[in-house]
Amino acid sequence: MVDLKKLLVDIASALVDKPDEISVTEESDGSDITLYLTVADGDMGKVIGKHGRIAKSIRMVMKAAANSADCRVNVEIVDKE
Repeated sequence: MVDLKKLLVDIASALVDKPDEISVTEESDGSDITLYLTVADGDMGKVIGKHGRIAKSIRMVMKAAANSADCRVNVEIVDKE
């Protein structure tokens, strides 16, 4: 089975300048999983990309991985609080 949380961290680590400040929290409701990705303030634009293209690509890859694991995933990119 695919570790979706680790996959999201690996993808985000390749994009940001400060990979040690990445955190992913998980909320699950049966076969529906929501992953909340938090990155450093300066790296937010790198994860979202122009017009949200990188964020959309991340979500597409995560949905494909979740499909192979027989579940549904939603990725939310949130500000650090």
